Amino acid sequence: MNKKAVAARDVFIDLVQQMLVELGEDIGREGLARTPERVAASLRFLTRGYRLDVDQIINNAIYKADYDEMVIVKDIEVYSLCEHHLLPFYGKCHIAYLPNNTIIGLSKVPRIVDVFSRRLQVQERLTTDVASAIEKHLEPKGVGVVIEAFHLCMMMRGVQKQNSKTVTSCMLGRFKSDSKTRSEFLDFIK
Repeated sequence: MNKKAVAARDVFIDLVQQMLVELGEDIGREGLARTPERVAASLRFLTRGYRLDVDQIINNAIYKADYDEMVIVKDIEVYSLCEHHLLPFYGKCHIAYLPNNTIIGLSKVPRIVDVFSRRLQVQERLTTDVASAIEKHLEPKGVGVVIEAFHLCMMMRGVQKQNSKTVTSCMLGRFKSDSKTRSEFLDFIK
C-alpha cells in the first residue's frame, strides 16, 4: 500500500473511532478493539463500484451475432447502500435487451450491475445507470431493466414496514415504444 493509501486508511479508521465515541461506546472495549479497521475495510468493499470501470469490466466481450430475439438475464442479486442513510438495500435485478447485431458475454451483465450497485445509491438511479450502460455499450434495439428491492432504511427505522418491496424500471428503445416487447419481458420475469 502506498503512503497516500495508508494515510487515507488511517483517517477513515480515526473517523470510525470518533463515530463510536459519539454513539456512546467505549472504544477500549474488547469487542470493539478492531471494529474501526473492519468497518473501514467493509465500506471500501461495499463501495468498490467507484473504483470499477464499465469498459474494463466488459473487456471487449461484445460479439457480432446474427441474433435478434430478446436476451434476458434475470434474478441477478443486488446489494447496495442507500445514499440517504448508509443502510443496505438488496434484491433482484432483471435485464433484457434486443440485440442489434451484437451480444455481450452473459457474465458481464451482472458485473455491470455490480459497478453501479456497489456505490452509495438510490434504487431509481441504479436502475437507469444499468440500462444506460447497456444501451451505450451494445447499442441494442431496446433495453429493459427492473429492480425489486427491500430497503433496510424502511425496515429498521422510519416507517418500519418489513414487507415493503420497491420496484423500479427503466425501458429504453423498443421496450419503451412497443408495449408487446415490454409485456413479453415483464411476463418472463414474473
